[in-house]
Amino acid sequence: MVHRFHGVLAQGPQPRTVFLGTLLFGLPLTVMAATSEQLAMGMLALSLIAILLVVAHRWLLSWRILLAGIVLVIMLVPIRRYSLPGALPFELEPYRVAVAVIVLGWVGSLLVEPSSRLRRTGLEAPIVAILVVVGLSVAANVGRIAALGVQAEVLKDVTFLASFVCVVYLTASVVRTSADRDTVLKVLVGGGIFLAITAMIESRVGYNVFDHLHEVVPMLDQATAPLSERLDARGGRQRAYATAQHSIALGAALALLAPFAIYLAFRTGRAFWWLGCGILVMGALATVSRTAVLILVVEVVVLALLRPELIRRFWPLALPLLIAIHLAMPGTIGAFKSTFFPTGGLIAEQKGGAGTYGSGRIADLGPGIAEFLRTPVVGQGYGSRVTERSNPKVNASILDNQWLALTLQTGAAGLFAFAWLILRAVRVLGRRARREEAESGWLPAAFTAAIAAFGVSMFSYDTFSFIQVTFLLFILFGLAAPELRMPLPRRLPATERSQRRGAPHPALRSV
Repeated sequence: MVHRFHGVLAQGPQPRTVFLGTLLFGLPLTVMAATSEQLAMGMLALSLIAILLVVAHRWLLSWRILLAGIVLVIMLVPIRRYSLPGALPFELEPYRVAVAVIVLGWVGSLLVEPSSRLRRTGLEAPIVAILVVVGLSVAANVGRIAALGVQAEVLKDVTFLASFVCVVYLTASVVRTSADRDTVLKVLVGGGIFLAITAMIESRVGYNVFDHLHEVVPMLDQATAPLSERLDARGGRQRAYATAQHSIALGAALALLAPFAIYLAFRTGRAFWWLGCGILVMGALATVSRTAVLILVVEVVVLALLRPELIRRFWPLALPLLIAIHLAMPGTIGAFKSTFFPTGGLIAEQKGGAGTYGSGRIADLGPGIAEFLRTPVVGQGYGSRVTERSNPKVNASILDNQWLALTLQTGAAGLFAFAWLILRAVRVLGRRARREEAESGWLPAAFTAAIAAFGVSMFSYDTFSFIQVTFLLFILFGLAAPELRMPLPRRLPATERSQRRGAPHPALRSV
């Protein structure tokens, strides 16, 4: 049955099929246009999608295009601000639909397609440890969770964690060649460049094009008010947020993509990706986020350690980049100066507000450690701390420190498991980047820089509360799987290294 179905697909659409399909969707569209403009627009969108699937189904339904589709939905459709129509107990957000449909399709292909198989990621041990610890933290705190009435919130957070793990294995399993991986990376970086351009425009004129997405796509319902109505400027500058849930999350996402623009520049030899790297940096700074600067600094340090020739060759471009930032977004550099050196000092600022909802990062440490000592092993229960003030079940203050939040929710065991995941990836990828020569070492270096920077940034904001940037991390884990699961190459003598310099690594030819 499966082979017969693929045989039909291979023949392509027949004229009769296209004609009948046009009638099938065209006639209802005509009738609905006379009764309801909204129904007509919805039917028109479905008709166009159906026709596109019929005409180009083999290309559109390839796994790398479907994975790229998930990336585009996560990157370009604002999360928590738009939903699809539907009478469900939760918001039917586009990214949830995209992830659920494609993951279910992939699971179905594992069951019926002999060529489909689940591939290892090289991170099985820490991933299993995380899932076990999260389960234990919930099981050990069933009474507390019930008393707080936060069962739905716990289920939601556990479901999100499961979806992150599914995305890791989906990515690792369907990205089979270097071409597939480069396609997904190009979509990631290209989408980030587009977001960075819109962020610079938003920073300059205060207009966020994504707040008006429902005017272009009538099927989307605007679930919340535009974020600009709830965000304050910083240092006299409008903070850009584009499709992210907050300016911090946008700055972090754009900064994490910069190393991959460098990899693509070396991989393709095209200046476009160097320009894209500069645009990503400028877009990240348009958020006026200290976290974005922290990520960029960590990435520069990691790349300088792994690929010192990059710093030697391109550090003179730092001054022209600063000039470009000043010309494109006047006042941004001054805003960062006042942000990093506020009146009274940065340390004093972060000590302020102890015991309040928006207390500083340093002010949170003492109370957080005291709270941890009450449940030191498996914590208070993953997802049991509700910090959103819009939720009537809010029971905790925001912690701008994801590591501290994980420690309180899952105890020392959870802190160890999540740290193991980050550190194992950084260790293996960093060693591979050091041992590989020439172009073949740039990709593991980019992965190392981005993942290490993400881990460090978790000290400065509640990372897992922001879905877009967290999905980005787990997609990177999946894309890095070929590098993580392959044996490390032996370190060659200097003469042999010079002979093999420039030769592509097998992981880049077929993953």
